[in-house]
Amino acid sequence: MNMLEAEDLHTFYGKSHILHGVGLTVGEGEIVALLGRNGAGKTTTLRSIIGLTRARQGAVRVFGQTTTTWPAYRIAALGVGYVPEGRRIFAALTVEENLKVPLERPGLWNIPRIYGLFPRLKERRLSKGGQLSGGEQEMLAISRALLLNPRLLLLDEPSQGLAPLIVQDVLNVIVAMRKEGMSVLLVEQNVRAAVEIADRAYVLDDGKVVYEGPAAEFAKDEERVRALAGASAEKWEMAD
Repeated sequence: MNMLEAEDLHTFYGKSHILHGVGLTVGEGEIVALLGRNGAGKTTTLRSIIGLTRARQGAVRVFGQTTTTWPAYRIAALGVGYVPEGRRIFAALTVEENLKVPLERPGLWNIPRIYGLFPRLKERRLSKGGQLSGGEQEMLAISRALLLNPRLLLLDEPSQGLAPLIVQDVLNVIVAMRKEGMSVLLVEQNVRAAVEIADRAYVLDDGKVVYEGPAAEFAKDEERVRALAGASAEKWEMAD
């Protein structure tokens, strides 16, 4: 069963046409990586899916329900978590206060379990969000989304600005989510890290999907992996 289906999305910012017919799916218990250089349309795709920037054309279905015109809060209430780029935690609140902001939904994830997953957050639970390192802030942002006990989680650049060891911790958490049946759509600049844990990958270039297929197959193609930062539609046509 597909937890998410996006079909022929065309999204604009003012007169700027950002997405040109983007389509993707995320299956149950699957990690899907959405890759591409800066400005390719990855964040806009997530925003169109979650209802923050409505697509002018196309359709979005979440858990089989058509949500194309729904506001973000209604989509989230279905069981969709979203961790935006830049983390956006409350800098003036403590870690524990940040964790109490989301209204908990029934499920496996609660604050004690978050502290078990991220012991560093337990150690820093009385520290203000603004005093945390980038890695700790990312852990906190992911934790707030998990407390909603989502069935589908959208992550935008979770490894951005993090040290390699912290990146590995974050990736391990994403894999742990999949083991518990959660579906994940992962936007990530760290291509090698993303394809290491993803089941499938999509590559965007200039608002179009120019590659889709198994992440492991993509990872084997060194030329394509290296070329990603300067991807062009011609380079990324599907191999026969």
